[in-house]
Amino acid sequence: MLQGLQADIQKACARIVDDVIAKGPGDFVSQVAARLPIHVICDMMGIPESMRAKVHEHVDASTAYSGVRPSLLQSARLAGKNVVALLALQRMVIQLGHERVAEPGKDLVSALVTANPDGEKLTDKELGSFFALLLVAGNETARNTMAHGIKLLTDHPAQRELLMSDFDGHVNGAIEEMVRHVSPIIQFRRTVTEDYALRGLELKKGDRVVLFYGSANRDEEVFPDADAFDITRDTKPHVGFGGPGPHFCLGANLARQEMRTMFRELLTRLPDIRSVGEPELLVSNFDNSVRSQSFTF
Repeated sequence: MLQGLQADIQKACARIVDDVIAKGPGDFVSQVAARLPIHVICDMMGIPESMRAKVHEHVDASTAYSGVRPSLLQSARLAGKNVVALLALQRMVIQLGHERVAEPGKDLVSALVTANPDGEKLTDKELGSFFALLLVAGNETARNTMAHGIKLLTDHPAQRELLMSDFDGHVNGAIEEMVRHVSPIIQFRRTVTEDYALRGLELKKGDRVVLFYGSANRDEEVFPDADAFDITRDTKPHVGFGGPGPHFCLGANLARQEMRTMFRELLTRLPDIRSVGEPELLVSNFDNSVRSQSFTF
């Protein structure tokens, strides 16, 4: 499916840059980074154009709360809006799923509702949860890495020049280094499944642990000069897409493909594009999220 998406991703990136050129520079997040992932996911799922503005609205509402707020009342209100938005997304795709059972197409919703491995099919609730997770996880992380990425390329002109001198030769390393440096997800809580000794610390089965990805991605034993942005670095051990095994990001290759194509389009057509000032960050203990980032070209 990813191979078949490349032409669509390219067209979406070209259209986004067309709009940037026509409108002029402003906020990189709303004009560039936030537009591509949702467009691609909606195309994969077969979401009609008439529903996409509402999808975007619900996704933004579902991620507005990330755990750090000044008052309990405000936290409760925002968390409630999260739930309402997620349920709305689920209802949308469940209704669409019912339509695709009757008239399947070549999209992912059709594939999910008609698949019947071992005599089991996805329930409505499972389909809705899958769609909500795909949108939230696949949108926030890619858009935040792109927003941080334009800032990194601006703040490190030598690395930017190196990338532009041989884009095909360096783009994969640049994307991996952006993900490592940014670590778009700050932390995840996990449960220890068996007794384990970690550098002298005894962890027992059932213990709750928190993984801080930004810390792992700056482990001085793995990444020399870890705070430096270096697109030639061997970034294979980074955990920006989660650790190895069952928790590895399902959409890692899609995110890579989106970012490669977007930065190619930007740097080819707007070679002087750069961030301006500091980004406005979401106050969060979970998402390393950029709310806005001024830019020019």
